[in-house]
Amino acid sequence: MRDAELLLPDFSLILIGYLLCRHTALDRPLWLAVEKLVYFFLFPVFLFQSIVRTPLDLHAASALLAAGLGLMTCGIALAWALPHLPGLRRAIDPLDHAASAQIAFRFNSFIGLAVAERALGTPGVQMMAVLIGVSVPLANLAAVWPMARHGERSFAFEIVRNPLIIATALGLAANLAGLGPPAWLQPTLSRIGASSIALGLLAAGAGMQLQSLARGKALGAGVLAIRHLLQPLAAWLLARALHLSAPQTTALLIFSALPTSSSGYVLAARMGYNGALVAGLVTLSTLLGLLSLPWALALAGVR
Repeated sequence: MRDAELLLPDFSLILIGYLLCRHTALDRPLWLAVEKLVYFFLFPVFLFQSIVRTPLDLHAASALLAAGLGLMTCGIALAWALPHLPGLRRAIDPLDHAASAQIAFRFNSFIGLAVAERALGTPGVQMMAVLIGVSVPLANLAAVWPMARHGERSFAFEIVRNPLIIATALGLAANLAGLGPPAWLQPTLSRIGASSIALGLLAAGAGMQLQSLARGKALGAGVLAIRHLLQPLAAWLLARALHLSAPQTTALLIFSALPTSSSGYVLAARMGYNGALVAGLVTLSTLLGLLSLPWALALAGVR
């Protein structure tokens, strides 16, 4: 399978979302509402359905879980170490770093699930859902921590109220208990899932911004290099070290090369940091995904 054929449909939706937001009456306020609908309802339903659809073998998935946690830990450590690297201490503003470090390890779940489904089918969606489920809590903790002195809510509150974590936990519990939605409800859930992917990708395009990137060039280059260059390399090494199967390796490498999450902008702005800088880095990361995802698929041996 050629990389362009695999990625073109999803990035076409991102481009359409960008054009609709910039050149039609469907402007930013509408897409903010769409983002909330996807994040709080459509996407959690899709995650839950993806996890419960196929019986999960925890023993078989243990290596993938370990690889996901190892990859997240690597990304977080590299992001936090940036200001301490030779030559970068004076070039990186501490407050900008606190807000932008999350770019290096957050991930766009919408794109991840869409690409995993195209590359691996239903099993790929389930593997991606497992990676997302184990990584979201760690990513949220690591993103909030540097900015915590300006936050008004505790770590526990931020984690417990996250709809992606709730949906993943419920899905895993139902899967392990042998439970699932009744047959008559599954067509409705399937339609919700399909709409979540399409609307999520359109919203990602609508949210793209390229302003404010002139500030913090060293910081931006550092976090984007971690996200799109070092993370795929780390994933490839982890897959070999943990002897992941070919599908698991592909899922992990897709996960490692994803563009960063647009929720980073919301978090930074809410906590009083430079939201415009983070939004610009999110946009650039989305564009860089056009390069890093094909590279990751090549490392995984997907053609």
